[in-house]
Amino acid sequence: QVQLVESGGTLVQPGGSLRLSCAASGSILRINSMAWYRQAPGTQRELVAGIISGGSTNYADSVKGRFTISRDNAKNTVYLQMNSLKPEDTAVYYCNAAIVRISPPGLQNLWGQGTQVTVSS
Repeated sequence: QVQLVESGGTLVQPGGSLRLSCAASGSILRINSMAWYRQAPGTQRELVAGIISGGSTNYADSVKGRFTISRDNAKNTVYLQMNSLKPEDTAVYYCNAAIVRISPPGLQNLWGQGTQVTVSS
């Protein structure tokens, strides 16, 4: 059994900062990629930022220069540092990972349960 557990979502004022964490646990051989998505009410889930095992990253245009994705391979954890937050960043943030399992062997695309980020004064 492999799972992702997110944390860090909360209410923050505009202009503030927040760091989300997502830890993978279970029978993991390797994590090929990890990413953060978000979904606001009435909208489709969208990619916020992604990072592959080699460290290359990509970002949505709306968050470039404000958000930073990073990962700790030893802890199987990915982080999303969010600065200069805006009300339009309000959404449920989901962690996603492409995981190679040890047992049963295979590749699994996994989602976390989501964490609410609300940017409001």
